[in-house]
Amino acid sequence: MSTAWAQVGDPASGPPAAYNIGFILLMIGIFYFVLLRPEQKRRKEQQTLIDSVKRNDQIVLNSGMHGRVVALAEKTITVEIAPKIQVVFDRSAIQAVQMPGSETREKEREKS
Repeated sequence: MSTAWAQVGDPASGPPAAYNIGFILLMIGIFYFVLLRPEQKRRKEQQTLIDSVKRNDQIVLNSGMHGRVVALAEKTITVEIAPKIQVVFDRSAIQAVQMPGSETREKEREKS
């Protein structure tokens, strides 16, 4: 029976290390522009929307609940979901602010 030895290739036969590093940097760049940057932009737009909420605005929450803003605090909002029924939510629960005619501010921003 013969012994099989693994063949070791010549280390100089592959591409230079700079190509490998360049490929890794290219992949990081693609990852940033495809995944991270759009998410940062969306988060910034959502924060602008949350900051622009004022009393008597009609809002839609992440749960799909619709209501009118009654009071604002630093991290919470009080929403009237039915006559004389008020519920406190985190500001981050706001999904959209409705404009008169059921057009949302979010859709208005997309158009412009």
